[in-house]
Amino acid sequence: MYDEKRLYVTQGSGNSIKPMLALSQTNQKCHIAYMDVLAGQTKSLEFLNINPLGVVPYLVLADGTGLGESNAIAWYLAEGSSLIPQSSIARAQTIRWMNFEQTSLEPNISPVRFFTHIVPDKAKEHSQMIPVWREQGNQALSVLNSHLQKNDFIADKIYCIADICVFGYTHLANEGGFDLASYPAIENWIERVVNQTGYVPIGNLLDGFSDEINLKAA
Repeated sequence: MYDEKRLYVTQGSGNSIKPMLALSQTNQKCHIAYMDVLAGQTKSLEFLNINPLGVVPYLVLADGTGLGESNAIAWYLAEGSSLIPQSSIARAQTIRWMNFEQTSLEPNISPVRFFTHIVPDKAKEHSQMIPVWREQGNQALSVLNSHLQKNDFIADKIYCIADICVFGYTHLANEGGFDLASYPAIENWIERVVNQTGYVPIGNLLDGFSDEINLKAA
């Protein structure tokens, strides 16, 4: 049990940035526990006792209730704030684009970035899939770019949780070899997101936040 909620994240993750931005932009307090995914910490028995799926981000509430999935965590943290659209159609559009992010953007951008930028020594093992991920990722980016040619923000006329969730891996696409310059509407939208109050770059999100991790006591 905790005296307040605790969020397990890893640095540099497009999924971890979502709840971290939601926290930052709603001025919430939360214990942040940094997990070293590359060192296998999320697969340790101690962490598996917290989240049997062994993935981050993962939120544990003060009463011990656990919540997984980056978009669900970000939504929960944004509840009651201006990040949650007010109209039913805007909320439905938010869910639509959050689903699109998880089914079309993240599954293609994330693995290419991971195997070519974070662990490039593993790229050869995935040489057949990398061009497939890039093709499918570019198709998804084209859909997003067309949408943003007509809209300043993802699912509402103002910045909302949909922008945070879609931003997660989209703004990191260049690191996976995707040419965001080919998608000017996306680049302009990224600039609008970056200029929002409370925005913190992914490389600095854990500054001043991370706790000492004692999984056995968790």
